[in-house]
Amino acid sequence: MILEHDKKAKKSTKIILAIILVALAVGGYFGLNIYKTYLAGNITGNQKYIYVKTGMDYDGFLHNLLEKGILKNPDAFKEAAEKMNLPKSLKPGRYAVKEGMNNRTLINKLKAGNQDAVKLKFQNIRKKENFAAYLAKNMEADSLSFIKVLDSAALVEKYGFTTENVYTLFIPNTYELYWNVSPTEFFEKMVKQYNKFWTEERKNKAKALNLTPIQVSILASIVDSEALYDKEMPTIAGLYLNRLNKGILLQADPTVIFANDDFTIKRVLNSHLALDSRYNTYKYAGLPPGPIMMPSINAIDAVLNRENNNYIYMCAKEDFSGYHAFAETREQHEINANKYRAAMNKRNIYK
Repeated sequence: MILEHDKKAKKSTKIILAIILVALAVGGYFGLNIYKTYLAGNITGNQKYIYVKTGMDYDGFLHNLLEKGILKNPDAFKEAAEKMNLPKSLKPGRYAVKEGMNNRTLINKLKAGNQDAVKLKFQNIRKKENFAAYLAKNMEADSLSFIKVLDSAALVEKYGFTTENVYTLFIPNTYELYWNVSPTEFFEKMVKQYNKFWTEERKNKAKALNLTPIQVSILASIVDSEALYDKEMPTIAGLYLNRLNKGILLQADPTVIFANDDFTIKRVLNSHLALDSRYNTYKYAGLPPGPIMMPSINAIDAVLNRENNNYIYMCAKEDFSGYHAFAETREQHEINANKYRAAMNKRNIYK
């Protein structure tokens, strides 16, 4: 009887062990499947960012991931995405990804719309068209969409600008924005930055010069174009303000180059000066109708804090150092200008 009992006990133990082993095997299988589906690293590192375009559906997004080889295990991602309801919850944007990121982390990011901002750093961009191209390179909207906003008289006039001077709105700096911000939203964000920049102190300094902030920026664009070195900017600003206050034509070569739309010009000739353009300050008095480049903050502040001098004339120094020779009289200016012309001729620079 004891032997029979022992046999039954051993048999029961084996059954229990078998059940446990089966349970462990099944649990291990499901646990491994859960790990592979949700927790295992699944990003290859081929791309730093994933882009979900506005209006893109899940199928288009998935096709893009597969085409660029971003996923190590596409099937695992598809399973996780379906179970986590990504197809109905995908949000547009720009999302940073790292090699080894798991499906769960990525899908949660995409569902929540936790975008990674784009850093826009712009300065010294010459024309609106160049600026629009720069924005399009870094944002979702194309350059024509940005140009359309900047050329919208109804929009820009609402904020006190014209389509010619609206470029003065953009204060060079580094900004963080979402990739899929629309051109209109971008414009309105820049208006807020513009209003922050133009403090009461800066506005009062502009008023003391009998200039509006827009006029200050237009003049600053000329100063910026003339000055190779920032330390010369206040001197150049003082000179141009002297000419403005005396009713003398600015005769700024950079405005002529801008008017001719030829930035390869090294020597401004009579043929360039003959162009009939409101940006040609050899023909038209006062400031041009808009900036000739995006002026730097240093140039704007140089105008606001211009040097008090009596200079009326300037020309580049004959040593090609990038510095200028300044003069109060026409006679002294002719001496300086002849030296520079001779240096240009010596180097065979005739256009």
